[in-house]
Amino acid sequence: MSAAPSTSAPGGGGRRAGERVAEHVSPLELADYQKAVRLVLRHPLITSSYPDRAALPTVRRWAEQLRIDLMEVLGHRLVTTADTARLLRVQDHLDATRPALTRAGRPFDRRRYAFLVLTLAALGRHGAQVALGELADAVSADAARIDGLGLDTTRKTDRDAFVDAVTWLTERGALALTDGSATAWAGDPERAEALYDIDREILTAVHQPTRVLQHLTSVTALLDSGSALGLATGRHAQRRDQARRARRLVLENPVAYYADAEAELLGQLRAPSLAEDLERLTGLAVERRAEGVALVDTSGKLSDIRFPGGGTVAQAALLLGARISEAARRTGRHAPDLLPAPTAAERLAARARRIDAALPARGLLSELSAPEESLYEAVDEEGDEREETRYPFVTDSWLRGRLKEIIGEYGKGFAADLREDPDRLLAQVLDLLAALSLVARVDGGVLVLPLLARYRGVSVRVKSRVPAPRPAAQTTLSADDTVKEPTP
Repeated sequence: MSAAPSTSAPGGGGRRAGERVAEHVSPLELADYQKAVRLVLRHPLITSSYPDRAALPTVRRWAEQLRIDLMEVLGHRLVTTADTARLLRVQDHLDATRPALTRAGRPFDRRRYAFLVLTLAALGRHGAQVALGELADAVSADAARIDGLGLDTTRKTDRDAFVDAVTWLTERGALALTDGSATAWAGDPERAEALYDIDREILTAVHQPTRVLQHLTSVTALLDSGSALGLATGRHAQRRDQARRARRLVLENPVAYYADAEAELLGQLRAPSLAEDLERLTGLAVERRAEGVALVDTSGKLSDIRFPGGGTVAQAALLLGARISEAARRTGRHAPDLLPAPTAAERLAARARRIDAALPARGLLSELSAPEESLYEAVDEEGDEREETRYPFVTDSWLRGRLKEIIGEYGKGFAADLREDPDRLLAQVLDLLAALSLVARVDGGVLVLPLLARYRGVSVRVKSRVPAPRPAAQTTLSADDTVKEPTP
């Protein structure tokens, strides 16, 4: 994570009074420019081969205008070189929805992230090429000095985790395989080897910390500190910072709920200029409702999570979400209890505690250990506490019952391993719904958030695939999303 400065982008200058987003882009080329914006927002690191060979030329064509707009609208800094484009994003919160992925498509665990960082450090000490076994030995030596980590190359699980980290770098072009096979080495390092060329320019672009990381005592120290601008910076600078934060909030979340936003951002979230700037920058539509603001990505080119989507978890989430939304509408004696949702500050604190629990305790500077305060307090413009918003609550037992019904009715379209383990399926379904801001997970159940009403009227059909000679015919589940009473 990196914090971008609040000054104008280097080389491009700041936007002058009266200028607008994409000021120097012709109407005929605006769609191409917006495609470049979405590309660099979706992939903060772009190389000659990642995410594809057409990406870097697309971004470089619009580099000057991108540098201006991304800085002025969002506070992000775009750095381009001959072979890379790196977006240094301002981080306002801890986002768990964009993990690094293994070769099997699963999110990295802490061990893999540690191996990735140690691999980057080890590659900095090598020349133009490195053998995978040699690199593993270097990482193993560093990992042995970290309590609770270690990399034992005689263990298959450790080798697989290490190769996942190496493959992540290879996909982005930091390493280029010239001989051998990493998968074969992971299977038997005594019989197989792999040789890589090292691209130092991409390695530098991958890791560009703006702080001395070994001095940090909490992951929250990596977050943007611009929200703490004092009066000495001037009202104009404060308003500009708040406007950028509001745009980032809408851009980077499925929905920005007014009830969950910091008090100083409410006016910016309701400002017409927010929608105008984001729509012209991204080419997507901003949708406003009584509860909040959402940037609607019907193309799926910007969102990191596609919903509704394919796969057992997404399909089960759509079906369960519809039942949850209907239950939230009940009145009278069957009406659900209304409870407050965790605030942004509480969610940040909970995530930070989980991450900070793994930080080493040695060598930290005591003067940096005081927690940051007052950045996320929910107060109104007069300094009073804001009125608490409450949401319908449904219990875990009710959710398990509804999922059991869904499995009984549509389970033949689900993956067998998840169908036979409903507790694991429910956990993954609720994780997905929470990541999309459709529900908020709390002890004993979930709170139903307004956006879930969008999926209240789904209609579903089970569609059989054409049977193939081998294997036997399978079935798949498809859903038609009928929108009723949309809310943001």
